[in-house]
Amino acid sequence: MTFEELLDKVGGLGKFQILQMALILPSLMIVVCHSLLENFTAAVPGHRCWVHILDNATVSDNDTGILSPDVLLRISIPLDSNLKPEKCRRFLHPQWQLLHLNGTFPNMTDLDTEPCVDGWVYDYSLFSSTIVTEWDLVCDQQSQKPLIQSLVMVGTLVGGLIYGHLSDRFGRKLILRWCLLQLAISGTCTTFAPNIFIYCLLRFLSGCSIAVVIANNCVLIVEWTRSQSKGMVLTLIYCALSIGQMILGGLAFVFREWRTLQLVVSVPFFVFFLSSRWLVESSRWLIITNKLDEGLKELKIVAHRNGMKNIEETLNLEGLRATMQEELETAQTKTTMFDLFRTPNLRKRTCLLFFVRFAGAISFFGIIINLQHFGSNIFLFQVIFGVLTISVRCLALYPMNKVGRRPTQMLFMFLVGLSILINIFVPQDMQTLRVILASVGIGCVAASQTCFSVHQSELLPTIVRAKASGLDFLANRFGAALAPLLMALVVYLPTLPWIIYGVCPIIAAPVLLLLPETKNLPLPDTIQDVENK
Repeated sequence: MTFEELLDKVGGLGKFQILQMALILPSLMIVVCHSLLENFTAAVPGHRCWVHILDNATVSDNDTGILSPDVLLRISIPLDSNLKPEKCRRFLHPQWQLLHLNGTFPNMTDLDTEPCVDGWVYDYSLFSSTIVTEWDLVCDQQSQKPLIQSLVMVGTLVGGLIYGHLSDRFGRKLILRWCLLQLAISGTCTTFAPNIFIYCLLRFLSGCSIAVVIANNCVLIVEWTRSQSKGMVLTLIYCALSIGQMILGGLAFVFREWRTLQLVVSVPFFVFFLSSRWLVESSRWLIITNKLDEGLKELKIVAHRNGMKNIEETLNLEGLRATMQEELETAQTKTTMFDLFRTPNLRKRTCLLFFVRFAGAISFFGIIINLQHFGSNIFLFQVIFGVLTISVRCLALYPMNKVGRRPTQMLFMFLVGLSILINIFVPQDMQTLRVILASVGIGCVAASQTCFSVHQSELLPTIVRAKASGLDFLANRFGAALAPLLMALVVYLPTLPWIIYGVCPIIAAPVLLLLPETKNLPLPDTIQDVENK
């Protein structure tokens, strides 16, 4: 808490913080593209079985040229329950008798069919190439897409745990720079993946970096910002993530070939890696880990950039030791992830925050990774969702500062669940209403995430905050990894995944009552600060 006094001396929100955000926000905008990349690179186009009579360019049984492609399709591909051509089966032999039914529909189960043994024909009107069309991830292999999406999220989960620990040990900046380079290399190499196995491996490595790029960038901004401005700063961070969604929609619209899109969103991280050398390490972390000389040096840099004059007289090593004496003594004990669970108050906060984050992630990723569920114009949906999340996150700042963190979160999480559950009863042909309800859901869950991040940063002590961020990403990415897998439940009940997406945030809303309100309170620096409250 005494670090807040030091921050006031050097400037808790000034030119330095603005420059720090200018270096960090662009990388946050692009890293979100990697999280949602499979919305486009793994988009599933319309498809049907390849049939000899229709798709063989050199040999045709239609030598007279009388029959149209639609007629040939009718005698080659059976119709499904919606009277549309089957995507995964074809007739064993052309059914010429179907030409004489005068608009009636026979019982297709009486006709011999077979799987698409010769491959598929894809609709390339929306995308010139995706990993689905390149490696035929359809029909019996259609489960590969949600598995790939889950694998990326599992990567962020693993990366959050490992690099969260390393960030507390070696510093936020060093680990951030490593992850920026790792993401640049793995993302670029994914462009040249020769098969699905190599693609999955490289996307997993990219996922390991995604979590830390977001978490450490946020920490490097938040730990240099005074308490009164943290809500505004975190809102700007989440707005940058929303802008990233819009950028992804625009880039995917321009670059319809998956390898090109993959390369376009990966190369910028080489630039971000080079520019990250000008970031300033967290002085709060340096002091807490007993690196007083380095911490004092960073404080003086910040004071100079913020135009604070005569700071040398009040900011020195002796004064720093006296001001942070209690925190320095506490920091002599090395912390681990288990320290989040050793004391009662911190354990309670950690477990409740874990559950709330998990519930929010389930609903958020349930909507954001299933864009094709709402219609075919997924480019527009991605941009709309980005615009909405920016607007709602900015609007959430007012009630969060006026009413408090808890009631604002509770309201938004309840609205998320309600909008998803109502959407279950809206017919598929009412696409406009379905998109509106999905937009309400994605906007509210984005606002609740903004409130949650502010609330969490104010509930957890500095000495274990990076480890807590790793655990937070564990909860977030566990929900994110589970969300696409839940779509497999449609074989039992088509609405079951959406019921789960809607019920989770409604259950989590009242849980927030068990956490204390933190509006306008200083950040805790040590575990003892939490236990004393």
